[in-house]
Amino acid sequence: MKTARRCLALSLLLIASLSPSPLWACQLGRLAVLHVTMDGARPLVDVKFNGTDARMVLDSGAFYSMISAPNAAQFKLRVTEAPGELRVTGVDGYSSEVGMATVKQFTMADSTFPNVEFLVGGSDAGDGVVGMLGQNVLGIADVDYDLANGQVRLMRPHDCRKTDMAYWSTPQLAYSVMEIRHLDDVAKHTVGTAYLNGAKVQVLFDTGAYRSLLGLRAAARAGIKPGDDGVSPAGQISGVGKRQVSTWIARFASFKIGEEEIRNTRLRFGDLDLEGVDMLLGADFFLSHHIYVSNDQQKLYFSYNGGPVFNLDSSHQAATAAAAQPAAAQPAVAAEPAAVAGANVVPGATENLDAAAYERRGNAAAARHDYAHALADLTRACELEPKVASHFLHRGEVLEYSDQKPRALEDFNLALQLKPDSVDALLARAFLRLGAKDSDEATRAQATADLQAADRLLPREADQHRLIAAGFMQQDQFAAAIAQLDLWLDVFRDDVKRGSELNERCWARALWGQELERAEADCSAALKLRAKQSPEYAAVLDSRGLVRLRRGNYRGAIADYDQALSRRPHLAWSLYGRGIAKLRLGQNDAGQADLAAAHVESQDIAAYAAKYGVAP
Repeated sequence: MKTARRCLALSLLLIASLSPSPLWACQLGRLAVLHVTMDGARPLVDVKFNGTDARMVLDSGAFYSMISAPNAAQFKLRVTEAPGELRVTGVDGYSSEVGMATVKQFTMADSTFPNVEFLVGGSDAGDGVVGMLGQNVLGIADVDYDLANGQVRLMRPHDCRKTDMAYWSTPQLAYSVMEIRHLDDVAKHTVGTAYLNGAKVQVLFDTGAYRSLLGLRAAARAGIKPGDDGVSPAGQISGVGKRQVSTWIARFASFKIGEEEIRNTRLRFGDLDLEGVDMLLGADFFLSHHIYVSNDQQKLYFSYNGGPVFNLDSSHQAATAAAAQPAAAQPAVAAEPAAVAGANVVPGATENLDAAAYERRGNAAAARHDYAHALADLTRACELEPKVASHFLHRGEVLEYSDQKPRALEDFNLALQLKPDSVDALLARAFLRLGAKDSDEATRAQATADLQAADRLLPREADQHRLIAAGFMQQDQFAAAIAQLDLWLDVFRDDVKRGSELNERCWARALWGQELERAEADCSAALKLRAKQSPEYAAVLDSRGLVRLRRGNYRGAIADYDQALSRRPHLAWSLYGRGIAKLRLGQNDAGQADLAAAHVESQDIAAYAAKYGVAP
């Protein structure tokens, strides 16, 4: 999210006593400790809106805290017009209007604050996350980011302008210092300078970016462009805006920041609109580093923890980037600032880890794909607190990632015995059962029961309804899937995922062979929301092609399939559907050629299509 066009007054004040001592020049007070749970690559913090539990993304790249309109409705917040001409802009360059809402009682870090304001707008964060906790909270003080240990600390320095703030450093652990921009009421971002292949780039430290991302123009300055040898397409990304932008991955000879240099590393880049910034250093960079942002000094201190610096893979496979700085394989356990050179530090001595701390550290290890350490920490959490459901849920997720599915199912069962209303555990168990290779009718029935239970527990405004729809689709329960998609699409009218879910509903009706006129309308609407060069555009054309084939509009089907295949030549469904349409029009040779080509792409396409009544 970019800077607002006008300044907003700070709405959240965290107050703590510094307990100064005359024996030391530098005094450092701890305002708050935010406990961070890594959900994949997303750093989440637990909060409450007027007493109702919720989770938000910790987003240092957001100038102000924000929730989506459906979540504002869920919490029964009154949304008013934002002051002036305030708008927010995503990485896609799309600018959208926002409203404002006031939460009478907002709870964070075990403290409750009255009348806290949030921006309202943008796309939903998804998966039960209600919004972003931004710089109007994080920017009020120094910030100590220790995501590898599941903590972010808001620190208030006093007379520390000349003090080295890397309190965790040792003679064996090198650290870097770099200048950052002045943080004011408008430009609430942490921005510094790095060097890419020797070219200067402005980097924004953005925990809300789940993977680090470089702008297209900055990549070009470093000598890399789409279409060059070794540059591969890497899918699309989106932010708070409505559009998606294409990205690529390429290898760069050097990325240097502070005294740390990463050589021969691969980076993701895309055609982003970052308003004066060349690169987002995302949650992957924060996980692999301990970072202290001294807004007081306009400096940033950081050291390398270990593990991959840049996560290029959206799956659970480990990225291959490596950093040049020496570091231990396991991040340091230090949980509190215990000693700053020349300073009297108020926060206190290092504490022994409790079960919650083991859980947070285990989730952080899982986010780095370090499943061995993740399992060790999560198992310790389960041993210390055997009646806390979340420990078993998260260990089950890691076991599933590690392909230990029977053990994962045991943990999901335990989590639900301890907390039967856990939507996350219900969905995790449902999809584990649906993904089993030996899934039988009884297992699928159990998965259906879990999906139905999650649906009953969720509010109408919950994003997870689209996940439940996906579960029903996996079982060809089209009516149930469409009902969930109806609900989601009715609520999320201004969301970047809307085009995808319109296509999903179109495809559900196409396979079902019912409500085909509605299906075609959904696909046509989805096409208007997708850029023509997008891979998703071809997928929507493929869906509409099947709808038109079923409706007997063979020439229309062929036209859609032609366009889809011009963008993605290996779509088996498009080849097969076009072959059938040509046969229906008497174009036998051309039709048979398409059917043969479809068989080359997928040997099971004929049997799969026949299952839904689609055959020559």
